[in-house]
Amino acid sequence: MVAALFWIPLLVGLLAGLGGTEAQQTTLHPLVGRVFVHTLDHATFLRLPEHIAVPPTVRITYHAHLQGHPDLPRWLRYTQRSPYNPGFLYGTATPEDRGRQVIEVTAYNRDSFDTTRQRLVLLIGDPEGMVSFPANATEFLVRNHDVEEVLPSMPAHRFLTALAGLWEPGELQLLNITSALDRGGRVPLPIEGRKEGVYIKVGSASPFSTCLKMVASPDSHARCAQGQPPLLSCYDNLAPHFRVDWCNVSLVDKSVPEPVDEVTTPGDGILEHDPFFCPPTEATAQDFLADFLVTLLLPLLVALLLTLLLAYGRAPMVHHYTIHENTEELRQMAASREVPRPLSTLPMFNVRTGQRLPPRVDSAQVPLILDQH
Repeated sequence: MVAALFWIPLLVGLLAGLGGTEAQQTTLHPLVGRVFVHTLDHATFLRLPEHIAVPPTVRITYHAHLQGHPDLPRWLRYTQRSPYNPGFLYGTATPEDRGRQVIEVTAYNRDSFDTTRQRLVLLIGDPEGMVSFPANATEFLVRNHDVEEVLPSMPAHRFLTALAGLWEPGELQLLNITSALDRGGRVPLPIEGRKEGVYIKVGSASPFSTCLKMVASPDSHARCAQGQPPLLSCYDNLAPHFRVDWCNVSLVDKSVPEPVDEVTTPGDGILEHDPFFCPPTEATAQDFLADFLVTLLLPLLVALLLTLLLAYGRAPMVHHYTIHENTEELRQMAASREVPRPLSTLPMFNVRTGQRLPPRVDSAQVPLILDQH
């Protein structure tokens, strides 16, 4: 009864919160080939006044999905480190994703059980005055950061600024950010300083520098396979804020056209004349009756012969077994019978005195054979 009284107000408050929430709508403009990052801040969903800060003990979790679908679109990801931290929607749209997409976000307050909804209208388009995907792109693996640590604009801008010293002069564009766990990385041990790692892909219309080409060369990868440091001919401007694994640097140069594969034309299915392959043109008629009879009748005759031999040899065995069984039965009957002894074999005695007397024999009644003895 006490438990029921506790849950009834809780359910009433939850249903009231669900009925009273109105979905906020926000319009965003992601660009094809550029990283899109949207922060799900606690203050936006709590609807607090501007002069009131969000309490640090508030726990809020989020659930985002594409309108009419249970999950997010394939190019968009969601991450949140803990209920005390904000959530992030991030990803890079492809040319196939152009158009309008609506993302529905639901925030759950784990303390008051209130829910708040928000609708994000994404109008995906192409960048103005530039191509969607630059000609040159490089992907770096940063070991000392998690994905949510580089999603805000300040760390991303700091990374591009430091990387400008390793690239030819030109505008750098942030193309993609991916957690190392999404690439098959392992979850680090709960030790201070251990991070999951994050892949950062940067592109530019400017060519690669000599330093980047040397790092991504086969000789550098061979040194990494042997446990030696890679070939880095320039100063590492990214250290110490970004610890880059230079053995996992990959370059993509789209300015060089890829070799076109030869197009194979299907033939008519008829082989050309080959002097080394001369299949027979005509097949002679053959009679397989004798082979059939030998294959079928010979095993049947052998089986029949074996059956007759077994049937003939079984009769004496049955007769011998019957005699042996009957003999054993007679022996058992003779051993178990109880027949009283004849009176002639019993000792004679006087009932009064108890004196034993020899039996009186009437010679007239004695058989002839016994009288002769």
